[in-house]
Amino acid sequence: MKALFYEAHGDVDVLRHGEVPDPMVGAGDVLVDVCATAVNHLDVIQRAGWFTMPGYTLPHIAGMDLAGVVVAVGSEVDAVRPGLRVGDRVVADPSLSEVGANSRFAGRGDLYGDLGILGATEPGGYAELCAVPATHVHPIPDGVSFEEAASLPTVFMTAWHALFEIGRLARGETVLLHGASSGVSSAAIQLAKHAGAVVLATATSDAKCEWATSLGADHVLNNRTGIVTAWAREVTGGRGVDMVLDHVGPALWEASMFSLRPRGRLVFCGNTTGNEVSINLGFGFHMGIQILGSDPYRYDEFAQMLSVYWTGGFRSIVDSVLPLADAGRAHQRMLAGEFMGKIILVP
Repeated sequence: MKALFYEAHGDVDVLRHGEVPDPMVGAGDVLVDVCATAVNHLDVIQRAGWFTMPGYTLPHIAGMDLAGVVVAVGSEVDAVRPGLRVGDRVVADPSLSEVGANSRFAGRGDLYGDLGILGATEPGGYAELCAVPATHVHPIPDGVSFEEAASLPTVFMTAWHALFEIGRLARGETVLLHGASSGVSSAAIQLAKHAGAVVLATATSDAKCEWATSLGADHVLNNRTGIVTAWAREVTGGRGVDMVLDHVGPALWEASMFSLRPRGRLVFCGNTTGNEVSINLGFGFHMGIQILGSDPYRYDEFAQMLSVYWTGGFRSIVDSVLPLADAGRAHQRMLAGEFMGKIILVP
């Protein structure tokens, strides 16, 4: 099959588009003809060698988020996913937790250790074909494109888990989000609004603020020209927000802390601007601030999230669609911040 892969770390020129062996499929697995795959920050970070997941090896085929058509099924698929057939349109859950013993991916489900992830530690969607456990593919409804389906897994699951499983966001609460044009925040804005929360969103340009508004944000701020904490307190009548969902890290960490109400929650799930922050301990303990790390999502959450998305009237967050061979250009666009939502690659 044709795939986009790399054999050494480096700039986009290490990416190669060429022939590789077809994936191996276990008795409990399916083979998916990939029709679309999404670009994620981890694709760029691992390619450059800045960070790699436990279990990652070279050569590597990235692409955590993939949608396509089932073209082959293992001999024991009926036992774990009755009714799944060749020709079904599916989207894959990339996290390989709770994979059965009859899958070639069995034993890679340690959420806090050696967690297997399609496109991160295992070959992913930057290819014509991808092997996936049958338990980890889900049907795509009629009317939903492969491109839209591929935009969902990583960012919607990251946002879902952080907002609801960790942050316990409730109807009527206020939540502050940064990086409003990113995939995670684009998902979080819509999920939070669907749950009945009041959404405050910041971004680095007026155009990105307009994007956040179009997704449902109630209040937006250009954080390059405005003061986040003062604005957040003004919008909430001086009280502060109930929750902050942060995947930016050091750049806006302090602003996030001081935007919270007493006993407010700061949920973090990323570190795109660095790995270390300073915490004002006096403010933190005096105000009862809760700082909560968002860990890997659980297997059953993926189907829950998809059910809400398929029926909730959500807006597609696809930014652009490029040929797989142009993945280098997609990586450069991501690093430059020249996107809103998700960049999609098609073979």
